[in-house]
Amino acid sequence: MTYLPPEIGATAELTRTVGPHDIELFTQLSGDRNPLHYDLDAARASRFGEIVVQGGITSAILNAVVAEQLPGPGTVFLNVNWNFTAPVRPGDTITGRVEVLESRQDKPITVLATRVTRGDGTVVLEGRATTYTMDLSRAGDSPRG
Repeated sequence: MTYLPPEIGATAELTRTVGPHDIELFTQLSGDRNPLHYDLDAARASRFGEIVVQGGITSAILNAVVAEQLPGPGTVFLNVNWNFTAPVRPGDTITGRVEVLESRQDKPITVLATRVTRGDGTVVLEGRATTYTMDLSRAGDSPRG
């Protein structure tokens, strides 16, 4: 497989609905048992006013976009700088979107603008990410090379 750098301005996105089961699964994986994710009384007493989804669930949709679409299979994050700007709640539909800002010709490194929005158009996460795309047909490919 020959690496072809993505074009500046290229975009990709995925949409999914987040449910209570996602919170349960993420808790099993991460150990994040913050009451804001489970305890309705605690969540109602907070500035959020109701149960909120863990930030890791919100950002995970971006993992799927970069690994499945742009830059694509073999892609991993080298660096992320994300601001969480609004909560996601169970039942919300979110869309993760990436846009290529920079694309190196000498290495498979790409800089992306990243954004996650709720179905009502509210931006819930935004920032930048740097990715490295490994050539899956070559053993030992490394982002440090």
